[in-house]
Amino acid sequence: MAKTSPSSGRSARTSVWLETKTRRSGRGGGQPGLDRTRITEVTVGLLDAEGLAKFSMRRLAAELNVTAMSVYWYVDSKDDLLELALDAVFGELRLPDPAAEAEDWRDQLRALATEYRVLLVRHPWLSPLVGTFLNIGPNYLAFSRVVQLVVRRTGLPDHGLTGAIVSVFQFVYGYGTIEGHFFTRVADTGMTPDDYFRQAMTTVTEAPTVAEVLEESRQLMAARGGDTVEEMMDRDFTFALDLLVAGIEAMVKRDGGTNSSPRA
Repeated sequence: MAKTSPSSGRSARTSVWLETKTRRSGRGGGQPGLDRTRITEVTVGLLDAEGLAKFSMRRLAAELNVTAMSVYWYVDSKDDLLELALDAVFGELRLPDPAAEAEDWRDQLRALATEYRVLLVRHPWLSPLVGTFLNIGPNYLAFSRVVQLVVRRTGLPDHGLTGAIVSVFQFVYGYGTIEGHFFTRVADTGMTPDDYFRQAMTTVTEAPTVAEVLEESRQLMAARGGDTVEEMMDRDFTFALDLLVAGIEAMVKRDGGTNSSPRA
């Protein structure tokens, strides 16, 4: 059964990347000096500055200094714009070359995971869109293909490849989403992340029920270190990612995989 997009009620099988219309290229009856590339760039800028909840066609048109109807010459709906913005930011990812035999798959997998995490934090509006649309734009597909080719290099058997991809990149998705929301919340307060964290910890420890739980984990918090919030998050992410890589290595050793080089 097809999923319905929350913003328009369209079937999830519909995508701006599957459209057959040609009049949307930015020529003909459109606004002079305006095209999809320009509209997408401004859309990304607005989403970064104001968030997904405040984004609207009217707000976009005002930023472009055109009428809302002018925007509809290039896209059919707000969903189209969000899909275009989603794929545009995936173009920011620096992708390793999976055919580079001198490169270790572990380093390449860590690089891909780190790039994805940074992208989710840089654009907090991205994570809900990843879970809403089909993700078949050219930049996302390029990312997905490189991920598959790198994971093939691990030596895992074919039946384990998708599981490895899910374990790594669903973890990154969750970690980056929570981290992005944290920094957005901090920005709204006007505080630094470290000040916000200290104030939050001081406040919650004053509540008896919360303090009891925190007391039980005090040793864990101490072992985590008293560095900056950013350093703590980086350290947790790196360690968790190392656990996943070690898990892949263990599964390769256990199952005796056959994939050791990239395949087109």
